[in-house]
Amino acid sequence: MVERSKYIHIRVTPEEVDRIKERMEEAGIRSMTAYLLRMALNGFVIVMDLSDLKEILRLLQISGNNLNQYAKRANETGSIYREDIEELKNNQKEILQEMRKMLDKLTAIM
Repeated sequence: MVERSKYIHIRVTPEEVDRIKERMEEAGIRSMTAYLLRMALNGFVIVMDLSDLKEILRLLQISGNNLNQYAKRANETGSIYREDIEELKNNQKEILQEMRKMLDKLTAIM
């Protein structure tokens, strides 16, 4: 943990305190010191909704499980079904589409 031994004092109006608290709540930051430090040092606080990323991870897990099942079947039988390959392709296509959406959102932030 960083030891902070210097103090900076600022005066603000009650309205400014309320606005800072609103911003802190939006950013999910509970410490005013942490919030003000981030703003002073970085100029911004990024608040991200990661539900899209969770969906991408879910799709990757499903795709990985399917791939393992297909590999197991291929090792047991010595053959691969065309439908299985098509399903894997479709899963990968869906994952790539979700990734593009996420990257578009991130690019819009920056």
